[in-house]
Amino acid sequence: MHLRKAKLMFFYVRYPSSAILKMYFPDIKFNKNNTAQLVKWFSNFREFYYIQMEKYARQAISEGVKSADEIQVANDSELIRVLNLHYNRNNHIEVPDHFRFVVEQTLREFFKSIILNKDQEQSWKKAIYKVIARLDDNVPEYFKSPNFLEQLE
Repeated sequence: MHLRKAKLMFFYVRYPSSAILKMYFPDIKFNKNNTAQLVKWFSNFREFYYIQMEKYARQAISEGVKSADEIQVANDSELIRVLNLHYNRNNHIEVPDHFRFVVEQTLREFFKSIILNKDQEQSWKKAIYKVIARLDDNVPEYFKSPNFLEQLE
């Protein structure tokens, strides 16, 4: 249940602080180990997310897209569908509009970096991560409820 909740939170925050995690998982008695586990989950969520972004950015380049401004992500796009399937398999929540915006911005950042051959550099993704971290949004209040998934059904 906690993993599912964390995956749904990813639609709002990609880089939650431990304070945020503690606020939204009030039923957990936090210690070093379970805090590390939650942080690791988000790290894994980001890894999947960024792999998809790089894949779709390279695909856009191979399809002849010349400018990042040409890249637009619609709510019914294949990329949103893939991400929704991964984080929200049972469609517990509707994909937030802000997430579509974050996906579009991430895709554009990957596109620009690859076009400029920055992907040849050692830590080329770090600059992208910093941009995306600033796009985190507020998680809805109802996520604070320990049994919020049951309330959605």
